[in-house]
Amino acid sequence: MNNVFVTLYLLAVVVLLQSCESSNSPAIDETTETEVEIKTKNLKYGFDLERFRIVKKKIRRGDTFSSILEDNGITYPEVYNILQNIKNKVNVKRLVTGKTYKLLYTKDSIASPKAFIYEPEMDSYNVIQLRDSIYGKKVNKPVKVMLKEGNGLIENSLYETMANSGLNDQLTYYLADVYAWNIDFYRLHKGDRFKVIYTEKFVDDSVSIGIERIKAAIFHHAGKDFYAFEFQPDSLKGIVEYFDENAKNLRRVFLKAPVKFGPVTSRYNLKRRISYYSNRIKPHRGTDFAASVGTPILATSDGIVVNSSYSRGNGNYVTIRHNNTFSTQYLHMKRRKVKKGQFVTQGQVIGWVGMTGYTSGPHVCYRFWKNGRQVDPFRQKLPEAKPISNQLKAKYLNAIVDLKTQLDCISFFTESTYINSALAITESDTK
Repeated sequence: MNNVFVTLYLLAVVVLLQSCESSNSPAIDETTETEVEIKTKNLKYGFDLERFRIVKKKIRRGDTFSSILEDNGITYPEVYNILQNIKNKVNVKRLVTGKTYKLLYTKDSIASPKAFIYEPEMDSYNVIQLRDSIYGKKVNKPVKVMLKEGNGLIENSLYETMANSGLNDQLTYYLADVYAWNIDFYRLHKGDRFKVIYTEKFVDDSVSIGIERIKAAIFHHAGKDFYAFEFQPDSLKGIVEYFDENAKNLRRVFLKAPVKFGPVTSRYNLKRRISYYSNRIKPHRGTDFAASVGTPILATSDGIVVNSSYSRGNGNYVTIRHNNTFSTQYLHMKRRKVKKGQFVTQGQVIGWVGMTGYTSGPHVCYRFWKNGRQVDPFRQKLPEAKPISNQLKAKYLNAIVDLKTQLDCISFFTESTYINSALAITESDTK
């Protein structure tokens, strides 16, 4: 009986081995070869690049589309014909110096290329077929939107924190926009810290083309936590605003400062003494924000421009009346962008930092009036934005539950580690 069992077992092993060997049959080998052949194809820009010799160059000063083609073996009549065929389909009139272009030559061709590829932007390229069926088109690359989270500890500036943590430095400006009404980013304290959830756009799998938006954040500043969650209170207008954990709008009627990044170098001070004037008291009724020449100056609130002019002391300056209570003024501009009588909105560029008038360095002197009297803007209790309706408040508080949980689960930065992780990917095909 045992012998019969052993014999049956050996027969089963033989059958099993034969079935394993059959998986390596010629038919399967052919499939494998086909798969290898497909993988070796290098499809890009609509061409199999394995079939071409690629010449990669940069646009030089003075280069034109025509001159590049003529320098590479295409005659002027051919160039003219190409231009006629791609007219109104792709723009090659202005080639940017330093940008890359590629010429694709068939491997049996020496005289002239078959295609011209130009990538003026990271998220798109222009392809022009120069021979056979001539055509030109602009192609938008597929964009991947990645949900990411990160954190940081302030040692010096917010920008340096981003750089040291490996986060996209664009987050500096996005966080500055979110907290523009609540935090002066040139008066951060060492030890301030933040956590943020945001989306970032990528092409070619790993090339970032910028931050899309901040979805949620918490900034611990001066011993207080400032939450921020994105929300669209008016779907018709499509305007996204940020609210805290209690549905209070972060936006205020006035921005903290007329420049996004600029340290306060001189505060409002009615008892200021200046050594140049024999240490006499010379009141300073403005607040000076230092910034490099050419930095955009922003209107701190909506209003009407009542002055856009020049004077010997103020240099180029703009005055805005916001309502019957508040007015602001911006001095020493390099150049003004707005005219008297023009309506401006909060955050709109009204001019650029300069050194006109009585000034020893580039800055904007920001002056603030309340009820006709110049005051210190940092000491005023300024009005808040219109509160959210009770109906929307319930909708908002329900909408942020998951985001707040995710945000709270991110550890605040410790000296041993930063977080910069990708949580999920969605694809947006922009073709």
